[in-house]
Amino acid sequence: MKIVIGTKNKAKTAAVETVLAQYMDNLQFEHMDVPSGVSEQPMSDAETRQGAINRAQHALAASDATMGFGLEGGVYEIDGLIYCCNWGAVTLRDGTIIASSGASFVLPEVVANRIRAGEELGPVMDDFTRTADIRQHAGAIGIFTNGLVNRKEMFEHIVTLLVGQVQYVQKS
Repeated sequence: MKIVIGTKNKAKTAAVETVLAQYMDNLQFEHMDVPSGVSEQPMSDAETRQGAINRAQHALAASDATMGFGLEGGVYEIDGLIYCCNWGAVTLRDGTIIASSGASFVLPEVVANRIRAGEELGPVMDDFTRTADIRQHAGAIGIFTNGLVNRKEMFEHIVTLLVGQVQYVQKS
């Protein structure tokens, strides 16, 4: 079965490949950069969810795959605190779209203030950690959980939710 993933981000593609390999056989993966159709820094759960759905739909439309996956990270504010949120979506050839969210966690004010000022989390985290492409590896969650959870693992949880929902829909 051919699966298309609407990104070339290493943490995201590895999450999809790792999870699907546990539940399906004879898989072929295609990674492609597709537009999210939302802001570079999604600023709400709704916008982040829509970005994941758009990525899944755009990837599937550009491929002959059986299903398309989209994963998106964003932020939202509650009670003056900025939280990081993450969404995933899968689109099937019959038009079915399934979306699920994952872990949310608070960002420290030093990071949150830069997000409020209009910066994107990825480059802010690169500056904060003095590394390059943190979003391809541990991600903000890896930094702010002291390495107990990394970005790939966080997205694996979302992909597992999506796979379970696909299996349920296909059984029904």
